[in-house]
Amino acid sequence: MKRKTIVKFAICINNEGYHASLEIGKLYRILPDDEAASHGYIRIIDESGEDYGYASDRFYPIEVPKALKKALSIAM
Repeated sequence: MKRKTIVKFAICINNEGYHASLEIGKLYRILPDDEAASHGYIRIIDESGEDYGYASDRFYPIEVPKALKKALSIAM
């Protein structure tokens, strides 16, 4: 049985120290990472195109409408 992946998004609200990697106001897809979450981090694909863990307080999680979530998931 295939497990359904929940797609989550967050907006960057603090890029201090990571100006080249994160853009304030940009929407990022959160990648599932239970280990990172247990330490207060979220994993996202940053401006380098690679996925990294960042402190979760650098981001504001948001709910996006289903149709937009689908479109963003295809684009990313």
